Amino acid sequence: MSRKVLGLIYTVAILVVGYFTFMWSWSNQGYMPEQPIPFSHKIHAGDNHIPCMYCHSSVERSRHATVPAMNVCMNCHSVVAIDKPNIIKLTELYNSGKGIQWNRVHSIPDHAIFSHQWHIRKGFDCSECHGPVETMDKVYQYRKLNMGDCVTCHRQNEASIDCNTCHQ
Repeated sequence: MSRKVLGLIYTVAILVVGYFTFMWSWSNQGYMPEQPIPFSHKIHAGDNHIPCMYCHSSVERSRHATVPAMNVCMNCHSVVAIDKPNIIKLTELYNSGKGIQWNRVHSIPDHAIFSHQWHIRKGFDCSECHGPVETMDKVYQYRKLNMGDCVTCHRQNEASIDCNTCHQ
């Protein structure tokens, strides 16, 4: 075999191994961005036992869990903790018709498709991917949420690992 062909084979092999190493290792695990208004899931979901789906109401019928609309916050905060500085800021934004630009915490690559709806319908609890949010004053990405993590979970739960399940 000529040196050029052998060199090409080695180059392709290195690129393929590099690609799959990147795809299996990519992760934002532990990512914890600052938010415009501090929000404690420990207080809301933990201490006050507010179910995830009260605020993230679209999770059962959408790919996305979505950030709750401000009126959901104001359902309680029009009467609860109204004298606290962050609730005053929240109320002012709500009354002015402005929204809050929350910073995304959980992220997967754009080429992957994840549907909260499918997983909730299969009976998965939010904490399986998001961790014990009811203990988090500041939410962070609990799991890797990379290809390896998803494939492992699919295998453990006897779900399809066909490429078209998550990539289209």
